[in-house]
Amino acid sequence: MIKEINRDIFLLSQKSAPATENDRQTGEDLLETLIANSEHCVGMAANMIGILKNIIAINDNGDYLLMYNPEIIKSDGAYETEEGCLSLDGLRKTKRYKKIKVRYLDRNFKIKIKTYEGFTAQIIQHETDHLSGIII
Repeated sequence: MIKEINRDIFLLSQKSAPATENDRQTGEDLLETLIANSEHCVGMAANMIGILKNIIAINDNGDYLLMYNPEIIKSDGAYETEEGCLSLDGLRKTKRYKKIKVRYLDRNFKIKIKTYEGFTAQIIQHETDHLSGIII
């Protein structure tokens, strides 16, 4: 189900809790909401639809990906950039990494470890910041 975008700074600044298999519907709702907003959004965290769970959805070059409990376990190639956010107005400066390795649970709650680079890596970093209550 497509959800309304949360713009409440207080909620967005809260840390999210680990996701469990009971949170599958939240993941599906998040993915549907991302796809519905695909014209101006490439990634979303569950707190962006008002749910404080460690779930992100991203557009990986046209392939939509859902990650439960994503954790960046390695990063390389720091750089400075500016990012916008569907939940917030304007652009903000931030530090990102060109290449990251992420451990997460997929839609079937199977452990995956994968390396991402470039813009996809940047999207994942932005969304995992949301899970920690970091506002970009």
